[in-house]
Amino acid sequence: MHAVPNGRVNLHLDNNKKNYFKKLIQATCLLTIFVIVLGAYTRLSHAGLGCPDWPGCYGFLVVPEVSQLPPELGLIETAKAWKEMIHRYFAGSLGLFILIIFMCTILVKKYRPLIKISACLLLLVLFQAILGMLTVTMSLQPLVVVGHLLGGFLVLNLTWLLLLKIKQRPLQENHNISDLAYFSSLFLIALVLSQIALGGWLTANYAATFCNELPFCDGFAMTYSWQQFSFFSIWQLPTSNSSYEFGVLPAQARLSIHLLHRFWAILTTIVVLSVCFRLYLLTTSLHIKNCISWVTALITCQVSLGIMVVFFDFPLLIALAHNLCAALLLMSLIRLSYSLYTSPASQTLQQSGE
Repeated sequence: MHAVPNGRVNLHLDNNKKNYFKKLIQATCLLTIFVIVLGAYTRLSHAGLGCPDWPGCYGFLVVPEVSQLPPELGLIETAKAWKEMIHRYFAGSLGLFILIIFMCTILVKKYRPLIKISACLLLLVLFQAILGMLTVTMSLQPLVVVGHLLGGFLVLNLTWLLLLKIKQRPLQENHNISDLAYFSSLFLIALVLSQIALGGWLTANYAATFCNELPFCDGFAMTYSWQQFSFFSIWQLPTSNSSYEFGVLPAQARLSIHLLHRFWAILTTIVVLSVCFRLYLLTTSLHIKNCISWVTALITCQVSLGIMVVFFDFPLLIALAHNLCAALLLMSLIRLSYSLYTSPASQTLQQSGE
Protein backbone atom coordinates (compact mmCIF):
# COMPACT_ATOMS: atom_id res chain seq x y z
CA MET A 1 0.00 0.00 0.00
CA HIS A 2 2.94 2.31 0.55
CA ALA A 3 4.47 1.67 -2.87
CA VAL A 4 2.28 4.18 -4.69
CA PRO A 5 2.80 7.05 -2.23
CA ASN A 6 6.54 6.42 -2.19
CA GLY A 7 6.52 6.38 -5.97
CA ARG A 8 4.71 9.67 -5.99
CA VAL A 9 7.18 11.16 -3.53
CA ASN A 10 10.11 10.04 -5.67
CA LEU A 11 8.46 11.45 -8.77
CA HIS A 12 7.80 14.68 -6.93
CA LEU A 13 11.41 14.91 -5.83
CA ASP A 14 12.58 14.16 -9.37
CA ASN A 15 10.37 16.94 -10.74
CA ASN A 16 11.73 19.29 -8.09
CA LYS A 17 15.29 18.53 -9.22
CA LYS A 18 14.29 19.24 -12.80
CA ASN A 19 12.65 22.51 -11.75
CA TYR A 20 15.77 23.55 -9.84
CA PHE A 21 17.95 22.79 -12.85
CA LYS A 22 15.60 24.68 -15.16
CA LYS A 23 15.61 27.66 -12.80
CA LEU A 24 19.41 27.54 -12.71
CA ILE A 25 19.58 27.72 -16.50
CA GLN A 26 16.94 30.48 -16.58
CA ALA A 27 18.96 32.50 -14.07
CA THR A 28 22.13 31.89 -16.10
CA CYS A 29 20.40 33.02 -19.29
CA LEU A 30 19.15 36.23 -17.64
CA LEU A 31 22.58 36.84 -16.13
CA THR A 32 24.19 36.39 -19.57
CA ILE A 33 21.89 39.03 -21.06
CA PHE A 34 22.69 41.36 -18.18
CA VAL A 35 26.45 40.83 -18.62
CA ILE A 36 26.17 41.57 -22.36
CA VAL A 37 24.29 44.82 -21.70
CA LEU A 38 26.67 45.71 -18.86
CA GLY A 39 29.63 45.10 -21.17
CA ALA A 40 28.05 47.37 -23.77
CA TYR A 41 27.52 50.03 -21.09
CA THR A 42 31.16 49.74 -20.01
CA ARG A 43 32.34 50.06 -23.60
CA LEU A 44 29.98 52.89 -24.64
CA SER A 45 30.74 54.92 -21.51
CA HIS A 46 34.48 54.64 -22.33
CA ALA A 47 35.26 52.70 -19.15
CA GLY A 48 36.93 49.73 -20.83
CA LEU A 49 40.34 50.84 -19.54
CA GLY A 50 39.05 52.04 -16.18
CA CYS A 51 41.35 49.42 -14.65
CA PRO A 52 44.61 49.00 -16.59
CA ASP A 53 45.33 45.53 -15.20
CA TRP A 54 43.43 42.21 -14.93
CA PRO A 55 41.68 40.61 -13.08
CA GLY A 56 42.02 43.16 -10.29
CA CYS A 57 42.18 46.93 -10.42
CA TYR A 58 45.61 48.44 -9.81
CA GLY A 59 46.46 45.21 -8.00
CA PHE A 60 43.36 45.27 -5.76
CA LEU A 61 40.21 43.15 -5.87
CA VAL A 62 38.12 46.31 -5.48
CA VAL A 63 38.69 49.80 -6.81
CA PRO A 64 41.33 51.34 -4.51
CA GLU A 65 41.36 54.79 -2.99
CA VAL A 66 43.73 57.34 -4.48
CA SER A 67 45.74 57.33 -1.24
CA GLN A 68 46.45 53.60 -1.70
CA LEU A 69 48.24 54.11 -5.01
CA PRO A 70 51.78 55.32 -5.71
CA PRO A 71 51.91 59.00 -6.78
CA GLU A 72 53.54 58.13 -10.13
CA LEU A 73 50.34 56.40 -11.31
CA GLY A 74 48.51 59.72 -11.37
CA LEU A 75 44.81 60.18 -10.73
CA ILE A 76 42.49 57.20 -10.96
CA GLU A 77 39.09 57.67 -12.65
CA THR A 78 37.09 56.00 -9.90
CA ALA A 79 33.71 56.02 -11.71
CA LYS A 80 35.14 54.31 -14.80
CA ALA A 81 37.10 51.84 -12.67
CA TRP A 82 33.96 50.79 -10.78
CA LYS A 83 32.04 50.28 -14.04
CA GLU A 84 34.78 47.99 -15.28
CA MET A 85 35.06 46.06 -12.01
CA ILE A 86 31.29 45.60 -11.63
CA HIS A 87 31.25 44.13 -15.14
CA ARG A 88 34.04 41.75 -14.12
CA TYR A 89 32.21 40.71 -10.94
CA PHE A 90 29.06 39.78 -12.85
CA ALA A 91 31.05 38.07 -15.63
CA GLY A 92 32.87 36.03 -12.97
CA SER A 93 29.54 35.09 -11.37
CA LEU A 94 28.30 33.96 -14.78
CA GLY A 95 31.33 31.69 -15.07
CA LEU A 96 30.48 30.09 -11.72
CA PHE A 97 26.86 29.51 -12.79
CA ILE A 98 28.04 27.80 -15.97
CA LEU A 99 30.50 25.65 -14.01
CA ILE A 100 27.61 24.50 -11.77
CA ILE A 101 25.54 23.63 -14.85
CA PHE A 102 28.44 21.59 -16.23
CA MET A 103 28.87 19.75 -12.93
CA CYS A 104 25.13 18.97 -12.88
CA THR A 105 25.32 17.41 -16.34
CA ILE A 106 28.21 15.22 -15.14
CA LEU A 107 26.77 14.18 -11.79
CA VAL A 108 23.06 13.82 -12.63
CA LYS A 109 22.41 10.98 -15.06
CA LYS A 110 19.22 12.41 -16.58
CA TYR A 111 21.08 15.59 -17.61
CA ARG A 112 23.99 13.82 -19.30
CA PRO A 113 22.51 14.25 -22.80
CA LEU A 114 23.26 17.96 -22.28
CA ILE A 115 26.89 17.43 -21.35
CA LYS A 116 28.29 18.31 -24.79
CA ILE A 117 26.54 21.68 -24.86
CA SER A 118 27.47 22.44 -21.25
CA ALA A 119 31.11 21.47 -21.92
CA CYS A 120 31.24 23.76 -24.96
CA LEU A 121 29.66 26.49 -22.86
CA LEU A 122 32.28 26.10 -20.13
CA LEU A 123 35.16 26.15 -22.63
CA LEU A 124 33.68 29.20 -24.30
CA VAL A 125 33.42 31.06 -20.99
CA LEU A 126 37.06 30.24 -20.21
CA PHE A 127 38.02 31.58 -23.64
CA GLN A 128 35.89 34.66 -22.90
CA ALA A 129 37.90 35.24 -19.74
CA ILE A 130 41.12 35.17 -21.80
CA LEU A 131 39.64 37.63 -24.29
CA GLY A 132 38.52 39.84 -21.40
CA MET A 133 42.10 39.90 -20.14
CA LEU A 134 43.48 40.66 -23.62
CA THR A 135 40.91 43.43 -24.09
CA VAL A 136 42.55 45.26 -21.18
CA THR A 137 46.18 44.25 -21.65
CA MET A 138 46.06 45.05 -25.40
CA SER A 139 44.35 48.40 -24.70
CA LEU A 140 41.04 47.74 -26.51
CA GLN A 141 42.54 46.30 -29.70
CA PRO A 142 39.47 46.27 -32.02
CA LEU A 143 39.80 42.66 -33.18
CA VAL A 144 39.96 41.44 -29.58
CA VAL A 145 37.00 43.65 -28.61
CA VAL A 146 34.86 42.22 -31.44
CA GLY A 147 35.89 38.67 -30.52
CA HIS A 148 34.92 39.31 -26.91
CA LEU A 149 31.56 40.73 -28.03
CA LEU A 150 30.76 37.77 -30.28
CA GLY A 151 31.87 35.36 -27.56
CA GLY A 152 29.29 36.89 -25.24
CA PHE A 153 26.55 36.38 -27.81
CA LEU A 154 27.64 32.77 -28.36
CA VAL A 155 27.49 32.12 -24.61
CA LEU A 156 23.94 33.46 -24.67
CA ASN A 157 23.09 31.26 -27.66
CA LEU A 158 24.26 28.07 -25.95
CA THR A 159 22.61 28.95 -22.63
CA TRP A 160 19.34 29.70 -24.43
CA LEU A 161 19.62 26.42 -26.34
CA LEU A 162 20.04 24.55 -23.04
CA LEU A 163 16.92 26.22 -21.69
CA LEU A 164 14.95 25.33 -24.82
CA LYS A 165 16.00 21.69 -24.52
CA ILE A 166 14.87 21.61 -20.89
CA LYS A 167 11.73 23.69 -21.22
CA GLN A 168 10.28 23.26 -24.71
CA ARG A 169 8.76 19.95 -25.70
CA PRO A 170 9.06 18.73 -29.31
CA LEU A 171 6.16 19.85 -31.45
CA GLN A 172 3.39 17.32 -31.94
CA GLU A 173 2.05 19.11 -35.02
CA ASN A 174 3.63 19.03 -38.45
CA HIS A 175 4.46 22.50 -39.73
CA ASN A 176 3.70 21.37 -43.34
CA ILE A 177 6.58 23.28 -44.92
CA SER A 178 9.72 22.17 -46.66
CA ASP A 179 12.68 20.80 -44.73
CA LEU A 180 14.59 23.69 -46.27
CA ALA A 181 12.91 25.93 -43.66
CA TYR A 182 15.27 24.72 -40.94
CA PHE A 183 18.36 25.50 -43.02
CA SER A 184 16.85 28.87 -43.91
CA SER A 185 16.57 29.65 -40.19
CA LEU A 186 20.25 28.73 -39.70
CA PHE A 187 21.14 31.09 -42.54
CA LEU A 188 19.19 33.90 -40.85
CA ILE A 189 21.09 33.28 -37.60
CA ALA A 190 24.42 33.53 -39.47
CA LEU A 191 23.25 36.69 -41.24
CA VAL A 192 22.20 38.41 -38.01
CA LEU A 193 25.46 37.35 -36.34
CA SER A 194 27.41 38.95 -39.19
CA GLN A 195 25.47 42.19 -38.66
CA ILE A 196 26.20 42.04 -34.92
CA ALA A 197 29.90 41.55 -35.74
CA LEU A 198 29.80 44.64 -37.99
CA GLY A 199 28.17 46.59 -35.17
CA GLY A 200 30.93 45.42 -32.86
CA TRP A 201 33.58 46.47 -35.39
CA LEU A 202 31.89 49.87 -35.62
CA THR A 203 31.90 50.48 -31.86
CA ALA A 204 35.38 48.98 -31.37
CA ASN A 205 36.75 51.53 -33.84
CA TYR A 206 34.62 54.37 -32.40
CA ALA A 207 33.00 54.94 -35.79
CA ALA A 208 29.43 55.63 -34.64
CA THR A 209 29.64 59.43 -34.74
CA PHE A 210 31.35 59.56 -38.14
CA CYS A 211 27.99 59.32 -39.90
CA ASN A 212 25.47 61.29 -37.88
CA GLU A 213 22.71 62.05 -40.39
CA LEU A 214 19.96 60.09 -42.14
CA PRO A 215 19.68 58.40 -44.54
CA PHE A 216 23.25 59.15 -45.62
CA CYS A 217 26.17 60.87 -43.97
CA ASP A 218 25.53 64.22 -45.64
CA GLY A 219 21.80 64.49 -45.17
CA PHE A 220 19.98 63.32 -48.28
CA ALA A 221 23.03 63.77 -50.52
CA MET A 222 24.17 60.32 -51.65
CA THR A 223 27.12 61.63 -53.65
CA TYR A 224 29.22 62.63 -50.65
CA SER A 225 28.70 59.28 -48.93
CA TRP A 226 29.73 57.27 -52.00
CA GLN A 227 32.75 59.48 -52.63
CA GLN A 228 34.00 58.87 -49.11
CA PHE A 229 33.15 55.17 -48.99
CA SER A 230 36.09 52.77 -49.31
CA PHE A 231 35.35 49.06 -48.95
CA PHE A 232 38.99 48.03 -48.45
CA SER A 233 39.62 50.61 -45.73
CA ILE A 234 36.95 48.92 -43.59
CA TRP A 235 39.14 45.90 -42.96
CA GLN A 236 42.22 47.78 -41.81
CA LEU A 237 43.56 46.18 -38.67
CA PRO A 238 45.12 48.88 -36.50
CA THR A 239 48.31 47.59 -34.89
CA SER A 240 51.31 48.81 -32.89
CA ASN A 241 49.41 51.42 -30.93
CA SER A 242 49.87 52.01 -27.22
CA SER A 243 46.10 52.43 -26.86
CA TYR A 244 43.12 52.01 -29.20
CA GLU A 245 40.69 53.93 -26.99
CA PHE A 246 38.63 56.44 -29.00
CA GLY A 247 39.86 54.85 -32.24
CA VAL A 248 42.98 55.15 -34.36
CA LEU A 249 41.70 54.54 -37.91
CA PRO A 250 41.44 57.50 -40.31
CA ALA A 251 38.11 59.26 -40.76
CA GLN A 252 37.42 57.69 -44.19
CA ALA A 253 37.79 54.17 -42.79
CA ARG A 254 35.46 54.88 -39.88
CA LEU A 255 32.86 56.52 -42.10
CA SER A 256 33.03 53.49 -44.42
CA ILE A 257 32.58 51.10 -41.49
CA HIS A 258 29.47 53.00 -40.42
CA LEU A 259 28.02 53.02 -43.95
CA LEU A 260 28.63 49.28 -44.41
CA HIS A 261 26.90 48.62 -41.10
CA ARG A 262 23.87 50.55 -42.37
CA PHE A 263 23.81 48.90 -45.80
CA TRP A 264 24.20 45.42 -44.32
CA ALA A 265 21.43 46.21 -41.82
CA ILE A 266 19.09 47.03 -44.71
CA LEU A 267 20.01 43.82 -46.53
CA THR A 268 19.68 41.74 -43.34
CA THR A 269 16.26 43.22 -42.57
CA ILE A 270 14.94 42.58 -46.08
CA VAL A 271 16.17 38.98 -46.10
CA VAL A 272 14.88 38.17 -42.59
CA LEU A 273 11.46 39.70 -43.21
CA SER A 274 11.15 38.02 -46.62
CA VAL A 275 12.01 34.56 -45.29
CA CYS A 276 9.74 35.01 -42.26
CA PHE A 277 6.85 36.21 -44.43
CA ARG A 278 7.25 33.19 -46.70
CA LEU A 279 7.40 30.74 -43.78
CA TYR A 280 4.41 32.36 -42.07
CA LEU A 281 2.26 31.89 -45.18
CA LEU A 282 3.29 28.27 -45.64
CA THR A 283 3.20 26.89 -42.10
CA THR A 284 0.10 25.57 -40.38
CA SER A 285 1.73 25.39 -36.94
CA LEU A 286 0.55 28.06 -34.51
CA HIS A 287 3.77 27.66 -32.51
CA ILE A 288 5.94 28.29 -35.59
CA LYS A 289 3.78 31.29 -36.49
CA ASN A 290 4.31 32.64 -32.97
CA CYS A 291 8.10 32.20 -33.31
CA ILE A 292 8.05 34.02 -36.64
CA SER A 293 5.98 36.86 -35.17
CA TRP A 294 8.57 37.38 -32.44
CA VAL A 295 11.39 37.52 -35.00
CA THR A 296 9.45 40.02 -37.12
CA ALA A 297 8.60 42.23 -34.15
CA LEU A 298 12.16 42.26 -32.80
CA ILE A 299 13.88 43.02 -36.10
CA THR A 300 11.40 45.87 -36.66
CA CYS A 301 12.22 47.16 -33.18
CA GLN A 302 15.95 46.80 -33.86
CA VAL A 303 15.77 48.85 -37.06
CA SER A 304 13.72 51.51 -35.28
CA LEU A 305 16.27 51.72 -32.47
CA GLY A 306 19.11 51.99 -35.00
CA ILE A 307 17.39 54.95 -36.64
CA MET A 308 16.71 56.55 -33.26
CA VAL A 309 20.35 56.18 -32.22
CA VAL A 310 21.44 58.35 -35.16
CA PHE A 311 18.44 60.71 -35.10
CA PHE A 312 18.91 61.56 -31.41
CA ASP A 313 22.70 61.85 -31.74
CA PHE A 314 23.77 58.54 -30.16
CA PRO A 315 22.23 58.64 -26.66
CA LEU A 316 23.60 55.98 -24.33
CA LEU A 317 20.25 54.48 -23.26
CA ILE A 318 19.00 53.97 -26.83
CA ALA A 319 22.38 52.51 -27.83
CA LEU A 320 22.09 50.03 -24.94
CA ALA A 321 18.54 49.16 -26.00
CA HIS A 322 19.88 48.58 -29.53
CA ASN A 323 22.42 46.14 -28.10
CA LEU A 324 19.82 44.36 -25.98
CA CYS A 325 17.40 44.05 -28.89
CA ALA A 326 20.14 42.41 -30.97
CA ALA A 327 20.51 39.75 -28.27
CA LEU A 328 16.74 39.17 -28.10
CA LEU A 329 16.51 38.98 -31.91
CA LEU A 330 19.19 36.30 -31.97
CA MET A 331 17.37 34.37 -29.24
CA SER A 332 14.10 34.53 -31.20
CA LEU A 333 15.83 33.13 -34.29
CA ILE A 334 17.36 30.29 -32.27
CA ARG A 335 13.92 29.48 -30.86
CA LEU A 336 12.49 29.40 -34.39
CA SER A 337 15.33 27.20 -35.63
CA TYR A 338 15.04 24.83 -32.67
CA SER A 339 11.26 24.55 -33.14
CA LEU A 340 11.72 23.69 -36.81
CA TYR A 341 14.43 21.17 -35.93
CA THR A 342 12.27 19.34 -33.38
CA SER A 343 9.15 19.34 -35.53
CA PRO A 344 7.91 16.12 -37.18
CA ALA A 345 9.05 17.28 -40.62
CA SER A 346 12.62 17.80 -39.42
CA GLN A 347 12.61 14.43 -37.64
CA THR A 348 11.58 12.80 -40.91
CA LEU A 349 14.49 14.55 -42.59
CA GLN A 350 16.94 13.21 -40.00
CA GLN A 351 15.62 9.64 -40.33
CA SER A 352 15.81 9.73 -44.12
CA GLY A 353 19.33 11.16 -43.87
CA GLU A 354 20.40 8.23 -41.77
